[in-house]
Amino acid sequence: MPIKTVEENRRGFAIAMFPALKLDALLVTSLHNVRYLTGFTGSNGSVLLSGDGRATLFTDPRYTVQSGQQVNCRVRIVKGPLGAAVMQEIDRGAPRRVGFEQDNVTVAHLESMKKTLPVRTQLEPVAGVIERLRMVKDAGEIARIRASVTANSRALEDALKRFRAGMTESELAAEIDYRNRKLGAEAPAFDTIVAAGARAALPHARPGATKIGPGILLIDMGAFRDGYASDMTRMAYVGPATPKYKRAYRAVLEAQLAAIDAVKPGATTGAVDRAARGTLKRHGLEREFVHSTGHGLGLEIHEQPRIGRKDKTKLEAGMAITVEPGIYMEGWGGIRIEDTVLVTPNGCEILTPTTKELREI
Repeated sequence: MPIKTVEENRRGFAIAMFPALKLDALLVTSLHNVRYLTGFTGSNGSVLLSGDGRATLFTDPRYTVQSGQQVNCRVRIVKGPLGAAVMQEIDRGAPRRVGFEQDNVTVAHLESMKKTLPVRTQLEPVAGVIERLRMVKDAGEIARIRASVTANSRALEDALKRFRAGMTESELAAEIDYRNRKLGAEAPAFDTIVAAGARAALPHARPGATKIGPGILLIDMGAFRDGYASDMTRMAYVGPATPKYKRAYRAVLEAQLAAIDAVKPGATTGAVDRAARGTLKRHGLEREFVHSTGHGLGLEIHEQPRIGRKDKTKLEAGMAITVEPGIYMEGWGGIRIEDTVLVTPNGCEILTPTTKELREI
């Protein structure tokens, strides 16, 4: 018997969920989920999974060769709207209940599908079906995330070697993106954040013409490599660090290490968040922590699980998450320290190799 591919196994796991969801078929339109189930990396495609084990990828003629090289299920090359071809396939298979990804289908798309939907078929909105499978990474995915994280860390060191006080935030961000590309990244995982001085109080500051230094420098960066994301935040102080900065930095680092120490199979994501928040509270800084402690990452930079105070997801070995507490003070600046962390059978592994020692440049 031929050995099944990773994608075939994933499709099998998804189809095995149908009885509990009361579905006969599932239409997958999120391109990240399409890639997860088929290996297809094109920009236009959807997958129809049937309860009898069949899977069909629908895409357009631009991807005839690519889909033939990447995909190991049935492929239909469609000239015209994919939705019409999907409805034809549903009509032939006669499923009674077809799920669709409610977070990825517009009202217009849904109304269009309903116009050509067979009378005996009912469309059912579902959420998070494939995303739940994606939360736990297999060995191949972990290897890709590890490689992405390692290259991202090297890109930071390469960029900082070229840093000079007086560079603008935009110039340093461009240098970081260039270095990541040089090391094999396909694209930034998000808009690289470089925030200097008081602008570091903006958690998602956009790099601009502000000149860097002397003072606080926050860098949040990541890249997609072989389809998988990395994410890291590191701090530097341009010139000699002030006593206030040193105290705040030590508090945030203590909070981050406490949260990492809480990462283990069976622990809830809320418990990880509380470990960070409780540490900052002891330092009188809990009110300056204005976001969640982290998130999953993989084919997307933000995936499940969310690491927030009210979240109850139980961690499992194979989950890849970020741990990134921070504090932000208007008029002064901010500090965030972030690693990518892998949940292991006995605890966790910090994948990010970059030092977290207080850095003065």
